[in-house]
Amino acid sequence: MAEAKAEHNGYPEELSDENLEYIYIGIIMNNPKALSTYYFLADEFCFSDEELSEIYKSILFQEAEKYAPAIAKENYNIPRERPNTYARKQEIKKIVGQKNYNIEYIYTELRKLFILKKNYVVAATKKIRDKILEITKYELYGEMSVEEVQNALDQIGVTAGLSQSVLNADATNALLTRDGNLSNGASLPFPILTKVFKGLRKGETMAYAMPSNYGKSRFTINIAARLAFVEKKKVLIISNEMSEDKMRLCLITTVINDPEIQKLHKQKITKNEGELLELKFKPDDPKKAPVDEEGFLIQGKDETDEMFVDRLYDDSTEFQQVVAATDWLSDQLKNSISFIHVTEHSNEDLRKIILNYYYKDKIEYVFYDTLKTDIDNIGNGDEVKKTATVLSNIAQKFKIFIGSSLQLLESNTLPCNLTINDMSASRTVKEVLDTLMLMKQITNQNLKKYEYSDTETFDVCHDIEKPRDVDVRHYVCVVDKNRAGAKPIVLFRLNLAYNRWEELGYVRMKELEEN
Repeated sequence: MAEAKAEHNGYPEELSDENLEYIYIGIIMNNPKALSTYYFLADEFCFSDEELSEIYKSILFQEAEKYAPAIAKENYNIPRERPNTYARKQEIKKIVGQKNYNIEYIYTELRKLFILKKNYVVAATKKIRDKILEITKYELYGEMSVEEVQNALDQIGVTAGLSQSVLNADATNALLTRDGNLSNGASLPFPILTKVFKGLRKGETMAYAMPSNYGKSRFTINIAARLAFVEKKKVLIISNEMSEDKMRLCLITTVINDPEIQKLHKQKITKNEGELLELKFKPDDPKKAPVDEEGFLIQGKDETDEMFVDRLYDDSTEFQQVVAATDWLSDQLKNSISFIHVTEHSNEDLRKIILNYYYKDKIEYVFYDTLKTDIDNIGNGDEVKKTATVLSNIAQKFKIFIGSSLQLLESNTLPCNLTINDMSASRTVKEVLDTLMLMKQITNQNLKKYEYSDTETFDVCHDIEKPRDVDVRHYVCVVDKNRAGAKPIVLFRLNLAYNRWEELGYVRMKELEEN
């Protein structure tokens, strides 16, 4: 019966709760004074049950007429009473009066549905209507206020034209088709930083700053992958830098090559991002198939992509291993990495995006790549602090961890001597953050000037070996701020082609030798 009425009134079943309407009517029948506070304006009035709708208006102009404020009665038409209206009122009054209902809760839940209904009927597309229905299925919908439901509706409008996805969904197909351009928190992939920060703690904000083209987005993916697949957390990445396709390829590269994640998908293999992108795989028997000078299988001139992939399956074990890893990745949807690419957006847009994913998926780890001024304040470095403050407020209020990348100036400052003065954005952003890392490369010719150790006391020191691989780099990470305590200087060895980041230990410059 309820379903038929919902369809008749143009609302789907998810937005129709006649029992809630019945209870609300019963409450104000038993306590007409409640209409002095808990009333519906004509432009938000949206009962699904037509009879209950007319009874509400009847109460508004009769039983509760002297209690309802003037604004509550504006723009309503005269109620249409039926022969059994009085008896129906008494029935509702008696039944509802037998229980002790919370008027504020009932009223709030009804207002939320009314707002959703109003927006549903005027939605321009089925996609938007479906998004509106999704709000009722948010994991924390019951905790949302009326304002937060309205914000979720606003966020649908904000993101309607933006690229949104789950990065690890259909990862194998994305690789093969090549289409598209205070308690301890969760562990990082780095033991020292995990220890000094006490993990990535919900309710806190972190930032890591590097110069341009140092791999800020790749560092983000490296940490996000660890959170999602090793720590089993839900993650959201908001990017105004790398596109969805580039982020997904970086994620695939990370998952294939990361030693900890390899233990999960059980494929021990090494493939760099360029090889993955170009589907460059070596055959098990080079004598049975045409290969290039590097030993990779060659796609024939008349061979379609589909035919080439089929041959890769037949001829290359390493290709089979990669596909097994990406198939595993595609299945990890319970602890997924959601992604949204933004371009022109305000701080308010950013807030609504994060809260929408929080309520929808209960996401508790968010990364923003890169922390910049909002669209209304481009070029004003001091405005970065305002954006960071918005993120900090969200993190604290909703117990979400939010990490952001920042831009570091290209300067002559030695890596171990980095300070907030080397930031390209507002230096005052540090005041808002809970943790801040400043990262810079040691050039190969200067590696001999540095040493590292397993301990911060440098009891035993090691020289930094000059890498044979030209893609291998060494970064110094200066912990410039840490509310949890220690602020060490740490050495990383990394290879962006494989998105491998390895924490070697504590680092310092060697003492100058006396002449």
